Amino acid sequence: MNIKYIYLILIVFGFAACSDDNITDPIPPPPALDAGTADFSNYVAIGDSQTAGYTDGALFLAAQENSMPNILSNNMASVGGSAFTQPLTDDNIGGLLFAGNVILSNRFFFDLTTFTPAILQGTPTTDVIPGLSGQFNNMGVPGAKSFHFLAPGYGNAAGVPLGLANPYFARFASSPATTIFGDAMAQSPSFFTFWAGSLDVTSYALAGGDGVNQAGNFDPSTYGPSDITDPVVFGQAIGGMLAGLNSIGAQGVVANIANPLLLPYFAVIPYNAVPLDAGTAALLNQGFAPYNGGLLQMEAFGLITTAERILRTINFVEGQNAVTLVDEYLTDLSGFGLPSYRQATEIDLLPLTAQFIIGTTVGGNPLQINGVSVPLDDQWVLTPNEQTEVENATSAFNAIIEAAATQAGFAFVDIENLMAQLARIGVPSGDFRPTSEYALGGALSLDGVHTNARGNALIANEFLKAIDATYGSNFVEAEALNDIGNYPTNYSSQLQ
Repeated sequence: MNIKYIYLILIVFGFAACSDDNITDPIPPPPALDAGTADFSNYVAIGDSQTAGYTDGALFLAAQENSMPNILSNNMASVGGSAFTQPLTDDNIGGLLFAGNVILSNRFFFDLTTFTPAILQGTPTTDVIPGLSGQFNNMGVPGAKSFHFLAPGYGNAAGVPLGLANPYFARFASSPATTIFGDAMAQSPSFFTFWAGSLDVTSYALAGGDGVNQAGNFDPSTYGPSDITDPVVFGQAIGGMLAGLNSIGAQGVVANIANPLLLPYFAVIPYNAVPLDAGTAALLNQGFAPYNGGLLQMEAFGLITTAERILRTINFVEGQNAVTLVDEYLTDLSGFGLPSYRQATEIDLLPLTAQFIIGTTVGGNPLQINGVSVPLDDQWVLTPNEQTEVENATSAFNAIIEAAATQAGFAFVDIENLMAQLARIGVPSGDFRPTSEYALGGALSLDGVHTNARGNALIANEFLKAIDATYGSNFVEAEALNDIGNYPTNYSSQLQ
């Protein structure tokens, strides 16, 4: 053999050997988990329903065990974290009793026989009375708005039947006169998570805008349950609580709130949810002919524009039709006997609960059909004007939250961006890419609003990343984030 070919062969084998060595080189193990400067010895979670573990429209045992703070506490346990107590419910049914009487309904489950969500049957056993004793690290209270955290008596059981107190907090408040934040501070937390303020705007959205934007009203005692909180009131509550935590030297992570408009709660019911045959459509058009004629007159008188007349004109065709609705933002023509009716458009958002009203009769009258011959009331549609109210409030509240967190030097989690990504393309995590698609996306529960267990694990990872960035821990580098595949998406009806 020619010597030059021998050299070539040796060179080739040399490269191959080097390549083999590279492949077989052991991957260095991740570094040991280190808390950095974070002190997890007494972790307290402050927040609303998301912090509490509220899932599938209810609070129940399995969901609490998979709450975001409880998952996070398990991560902290390896680096100085202590026991994490929660005001656990008594069952997995999810309803709530007050002195033996049912006051809140059971959880949803996914019915595999109908492939639709359904309410779990059964009588709940969790009762507000006599309540729980002791301190609880999870101070998440479903239904709490920003100012509720500082409201004395919000956990007074005597006020629950009158609507003056929160039944969830009444079950574990340290005393009738205490506050949520007071009970949290009484534990002298070394570390906290703070995820509150969502319901100050989300309650308005979930009610289809059937509330009041209270901007300019600084007295929250006058607010209704579905009203948008004034930004000054919101800022005083959120800023005051974070300043209080900072004053005792607590470390922590603060999260902002999601844009309610991106929730799957508004992505299930289409605007054109009314199927009609040609004959029914013709009859309906006859019924609305006087209304449409009146609009033409108002346009001729110059009281409405051509664009508004077209928007308000109601017309049905064979096939799928837009629901009819009441829009309080239309020009008020009631003095001329014309109500504020129109049909929905693609930019209107129908809440998930609209499925229970569209197509039903009024008083059993077959000619009075909700969403068709009888326009839907305000609570069943979130109109573009109401959506603007929601977006403006969300932006204002998130600016307040981030500014207060930054001023105090706390870690920060951008939940708004995370939830937006879930809605658009999903968020990659290990072998999974969950989205917020209703029932199937893997991140949100069957109520279309709250995260499920897998979503909670995903969010817990975001909190861990924020802790790394601010306090020098190494959860990411030590590969100590949660495997979201270990957490369920939907709970079955047989959950024990």
